Amino acid sequence: MDTIARRRLLMLAPLAVAGAGSVVFWELLARMQTGSYDPHLLKSMLVGKHLPAFSLPGQPPSAGFSNTEVNAGPLPALVNFFASWCIPCVEEMNELMHLKAQGVTIWGIAYKDKIDATAAFLMRRGDPYHRVARDADGRTAINFGLYGVPETYLIDRTGTVRLRYAGALTAAAILPELRKWGWT
Repeated sequence: MDTIARRRLLMLAPLAVAGAGSVVFWELLARMQTGSYDPHLLKSMLVGKHLPAFSLPGQPPSAGFSNTEVNAGPLPALVNFFASWCIPCVEEMNELMHLKAQGVTIWGIAYKDKIDATAAFLMRRGDPYHRVARDADGRTAINFGLYGVPETYLIDRTGTVRLRYAGALTAAAILPELRKWGWT
């Protein structure tokens, strides 16, 4: 290929990128108009599969937990990644406390947080969790495919991940899903 042909291709590259961006934008608009777009429901490699193997130390005074304990506990259940430094985590705490009061089992994983900061956060905001574990180095979060905190996973009665919810959880979003997968 000669130099002139390469230059022409390079000049057309921005047009191709703009065209691809336009297609994505129009698809997004179409989904928003039909109501099928929810930015909180991110695709996850875990949906339809069992939890990845993990065993995490506890956040005092709670004992830690593992994937086998989540699967052996009352199901369906939620696994919620949170952190004391996370503003949306503060926003969702009232909702999590409300879900706990309704009998929903919520397993908490403090993501890359200090022990004292997590303890103070739970003391101030309330503790909606069945148990709280610590993922200090973030390796478990990587295995979950975590985008950020807060992030919540719905585990059904068979121990299969059925939903990933990114952002501050709301009852309107999670209660229908809990009922769909066997919570009464």
